[in-house]
Amino acid sequence: MQIVWTGYQPVLHKFQAMETLLLIIAAGCIIVGFFGSMLPVLPGPPLSYAGLLLLQFTESAPFSTRFLIIWALIVVAIMILDNLIPAWGTKKYGGSSYGMWGSIIGAVAGIFFFPPVGLIAGPLIGAFIGELIAGKQKDQALRSAMGAFIGFLAGTLIKVIASGVMGYYFIVNI
Repeated sequence: MQIVWTGYQPVLHKFQAMETLLLIIAAGCIIVGFFGSMLPVLPGPPLSYAGLLLLQFTESAPFSTRFLIIWALIVVAIMILDNLIPAWGTKKYGGSSYGMWGSIIGAVAGIFFFPPVGLIAGPLIGAFIGELIAGKQKDQALRSAMGAFIGFLAGTLIKVIASGVMGYYFIVNI
């Protein structure tokens, strides 16, 4: 007598396909999240966290609930700090909201028009132009632009580190 398992094989195949799809989407989230940490238009750490969550939905489910809650809190804190640090840097050096917005616009423009140098020069030039538009003299505009630029770089560095660590956890637990 021979037993034929015809009904279970396609179901198993569907689960494997779903698991593969989850891994591909999760890897995409991790990659886009890492690069999004450097781009002000993409929420890098939340995308990286989404990659970890998607990995959690696979069969291996490598993370504990505590781990995921801690990382959720870290991501929320980073997103709050990402808005506060550039504002603090701008205000500390006597800047205005024009300088802060100029820094953000300069970062986006720099990435698209002058990569990779634009990633660093764009926020500085944008903040300087923003401060000139606000009516500051060149020397005060440059000082304010430096504050906005330092705040922007500090926030970006924090996001890159966090997304990189989440990427590490993703790679180790695949």
